[in-house]
Amino acid sequence: MTKILRINTRERSFRYEELGEYAGLGGRALTSRMVLNEVPATCNPIGPDNKIVMATGLLAGTLAANSGRISLGAKSPLTGGIKESNSGGMMALKMAKLDLLAVVLEDKPAKDTPLCTIKITKDGVTFEDASSFEGMGTYPVAEQLLETHGKKTAVMVIGPAGETLRLASSIQFTDPKGHPARAAGRGGLGAVMGSKRVKALVIDDAGGAGSEYADKDAFKVASKRWVEILRNHPVTGQGLPAFGTCILINILNEAGALPTKNFRQGRFDEVAEISGEKMVEHMEARGGRVKEGCHPGCVIQCSQSYNDKDGKYITSGMEYETVWAFGSNSLVHDIDDIARMDRLCDDIGVDTIDIANAVVMAMDGGMIPWGDSKAAIELLNRMYDKKDPLGQIIGNGTAFAGEAFGIDRIPVVKRQAIPAYDPRSVKGVGVTYATTPMGADHTAGYAVCQNILKVGGDVDPLKSSDENIEISKNLQIATAAVDATGLCLFVAFAVLDTEDSLDVIAKMISAKYGIDFKASDVAPVGVNILRDEYAFNEAAGFTKADDQLPEFFSKEIFPPHNTRWEYSIDDLQKAKA
Repeated sequence: MTKILRINTRERSFRYEELGEYAGLGGRALTSRMVLNEVPATCNPIGPDNKIVMATGLLAGTLAANSGRISLGAKSPLTGGIKESNSGGMMALKMAKLDLLAVVLEDKPAKDTPLCTIKITKDGVTFEDASSFEGMGTYPVAEQLLETHGKKTAVMVIGPAGETLRLASSIQFTDPKGHPARAAGRGGLGAVMGSKRVKALVIDDAGGAGSEYADKDAFKVASKRWVEILRNHPVTGQGLPAFGTCILINILNEAGALPTKNFRQGRFDEVAEISGEKMVEHMEARGGRVKEGCHPGCVIQCSQSYNDKDGKYITSGMEYETVWAFGSNSLVHDIDDIARMDRLCDDIGVDTIDIANAVVMAMDGGMIPWGDSKAAIELLNRMYDKKDPLGQIIGNGTAFAGEAFGIDRIPVVKRQAIPAYDPRSVKGVGVTYATTPMGADHTAGYAVCQNILKVGGDVDPLKSSDENIEISKNLQIATAAVDATGLCLFVAFAVLDTEDSLDVIAKMISAKYGIDFKASDVAPVGVNILRDEYAFNEAAGFTKADDQLPEFFSKEIFPPHNTRWEYSIDDLQKAKA
């Protein structure tokens, strides 16, 4: 029977429980409901009352393509609000095989308690001393844990940033090759894990029963059609497999919406040197891999392995947002150095978006020169040393660093860094940045689809229209629902353009659980998730005034289209479900 595993990190004890009131929920629906119900909204995020809720989606462990995402929920140390951070990797599949819908890390030991590793098997939970891992990066720790516990286990691990409770710290997950290159990056959840003195969690699913289906034949029929939908769409079947998410670099630059030099302009002169095309050129010449899945069962294959000029592996899954943040927004055009910075962030255990924008704050404040990738790498390396004040400032993310360096144009919403699409020239995603409960987050309602890619519609990205508010609202609802299934968000490209896609997803859920779930039931799932998140944030003290962009976006004209941010706080309330 599917169950919830609760682990008390102070007592170092565990217990299983039935789903109870959480029956029928998965992924973000479960994490947000549990955080709302069980975490006091005004608690200290690194105190004993916060929890990390790790949940699989409703389709985890099944034959459904691209269903291996994991959702992590907690109160965010970075934003002070609710957070769901989503990752690929091996963890969801392993949990599903052990029939675990959720693993919850609760309470908090004394600060001087030695770090531990938690191991989960079909027989229960063990706690192992991890003192020898203190201060170590995620790469050597993951390598040692996989060597000790078996290459087929899955590892969830924090780096030095999480141990020292940095606000931008991530939780890293091993991918199918054992690299800790998949991140629940946003919101500082690594600090919550570090506060509980947990360095890593290992899951060994040997002997697990695996997924059961109410109607396996019906599931096979629906899942076959699901694969066809993903493979036949030009984005999920061609563009992403060919170039990864960095296919967007040239597209957004051409659209005049690629933020450059801390959001001062929309085009980067050296864009060709950091493009997806340049990455593929290097990977093919150096023995890297142009496409691979970040979790088993992925048919999109938008991840990759990037090697240096000597053919040595540097990093995996180098995303568009990372390349933009360390690239055009920093005026850096050395793609190899950007790959090294991506690797450093994964090893230190920090969010690439918030940390790269913190580096931009250092450049804007005159701490290091614009475009100096070597100085940026040196700055990132300082985060390994818990006694280095500058390293700790950078590790606390964009808002903290901007304030420390006296910057008056800090690109954050709810203290979370704004991603790789300027909201003045991609207005639909700007609405999402402002109004999502998560803080600035492009994935929460990816209106780039309709604004730039013309997937699922065609909405003018430069116009401050009600239509841009509406598409953001609808996408936020749909995204929350997708996050509940455990499906990769990138399936949305195909879903938006394929008439029977929601019906197919509903049929897979129905066949898995033996229920009558319909396409019309999808949107209410998303609405309920968002309302849970709004309720938490309201109890935490957020008001509608927090649903707005920094003022420089409305005061500064953004070239080349000479646009401004023009939505009022009251306008933006219409985007909330």
